Amino acid sequence: MRSLLTALLLVSVASAQDRPLPDFDTFSTQVKKHLATDEERQSGYMFTERRIEQKLDGAGRKTSETIKVFEVYPGLPGEERYRRLIEEDGRPVPADKLAKQDRERQQDVESYAKSQSSESRRQKAAREREKARRENDAAIDDIFRIFDIRMVRRESIDGHATILATLDPKAGVKAKTDDGKVMQHFKARAWVSETDYELVRIEIEAVRDLSFGLGLLARVHKGTVASFERQKVNNEVWLPLNVTWTASGRVLLFKRLRLRGISEFSGYRKFTVDTSTTYTTPNP
Repeated sequence: MRSLLTALLLVSVASAQDRPLPDFDTFSTQVKKHLATDEERQSGYMFTERRIEQKLDGAGRKTSETIKVFEVYPGLPGEERYRRLIEEDGRPVPADKLAKQDRERQQDVESYAKSQSSESRRQKAAREREKARRENDAAIDDIFRIFDIRMVRRESIDGHATILATLDPKAGVKAKTDDGKVMQHFKARAWVSETDYELVRIEIEAVRDLSFGLGLLARVHKGTVASFERQKVNNEVWLPLNVTWTASGRVLLFKRLRLRGISEFSGYRKFTVDTSTTYTTPNP
């Protein structure tokens, strides 16, 4: 029976690979329409984030670790998401500290509401949102400008059919956006849903050193790797499942750091106004 199942699986895989891959121009046009940052995708949801940060020795062994668990809520317009720390290194945050977080958040919300009471401020916020949208569109255009993108084969991820593509930075092509200038330092492999045109998984690796702060603050070394994975929630939307990265760099050009980070996302719930400033204190 096991041999029969193996044979059937091999026939199925071979059949899938025999089918021609989608037309690149048609497929990439649809993918462009569905590209969005994780910030955008999570903006309408509340969820739980478990964040692990590790320091590593020269052999890649863990020397220290911190684990934090957050309840995450959409941020106020123009701000990052609000993370409510509820657990640290396996210990629940004390009730008095939770209450302090909640009071400070309530004050921020009330202050924002007062600042947006005038029409001019609302118009300014709308202009900023439109500017962010244009910048995101330009960054997406840069992806298709600066990378040599090639569709390789079909692969199944958790039973979902995807197209594996490789992205290698083109030589002599100038990026038009700041994001593009950073992306040119990396190569990538991406798995895209063949039916939904959504990015399901991506793995990136630095192909050369990358400096921040004019080289005076930090430098990420060649070989830095990261991966991002998404899942289909409620059979309707693709949302982040986990992010993993490992990096080697220097801070202030002297202190060498080896780090690993893991973020795991779960418990997605649609965000409503009623829950924006109402929090549940975990049971002791």
